[in-house]
Order: sequence, then structure tokens, then C-alpha cells
Amino acid sequence: QVQLIESGGGLVQTGDSLRLSCEASGRTFRSYVMGWFRQAPGKEREFVSTISFSGSNTYYADSVKVRFTISRDNAKKTVYLQMNSLKAEDTAVYLCALRNTYYHDRVYSGVHDYEYWGQGTQVTVSS
Repeated sequence: QVQLIESGGGLVQTGDSLRLSCEASGRTFRSYVMGWFRQAPGKEREFVSTISFSGSNTYYADSVKVRFTISRDNAKKTVYLQMNSLKAEDTAVYLCALRNTYYHDRVYSGVHDYEYWGQGTQVTVSS
């Protein structure tokens, strides 16, 4: 079993930055893909970003491209999401997800692609 704990959310103003972290614990494969999703009230969970185990492949939703940067530290089993130039529409609960894989360079963007999920961290951007 794998546990994911997110941190770093908060209340900020338009244009501010935040850095989210997600630490994995428990039994993972030697390779695993990690991703960030978000869910606003009354809306479906949507993809934000993903990163391969090697870190060489990343993928972003168009709505966050350029403003957000995903990275990971495999020694710490932690993935980060640096969020810059935040907008009111970025307000949501941000959830970390993990998928075990045999492929070091694969990424996944679908909600159903992931096996494990964190509880989420709230990000609120006031305008």
C-alpha cells in the first residue's frame, strides 16, 4: 500500500506563488509516475501536470503551462509543483497521484491512470 501526503497549500492573492509538495510512503515499484490534479467545488477532477520517474518527461494542462513547474526528488519520494502567477481560477483542492510502472519515461494524464491518491491540499487565490 502507498500513502501520499500533500502540503503547501494556502490562501494567496492573484499573481502570487505557491509550492506544493507530495511525499510518498509505503511500498512502491522501483519506478512510478507522479501527477497533480485539482478539483474545484462542483467540478470534476482535472489533470494539472505529470512527471516520469526519470524526470525527463513532463506534461502540463494548457491552463497551467508556463506558469506551473513539476519536479521530483526520488531519494525523498517527493514530487513538487511550483505554481507562479496564480489566478482566481486556480482555486481548488490539489491532489497528488501515483502510478507504479515499469517504464522510467512514461507519463499519464488520465484520472483513471493512477492507483493511489492523496487527500489533497486547498489552494485559494483571491482576486
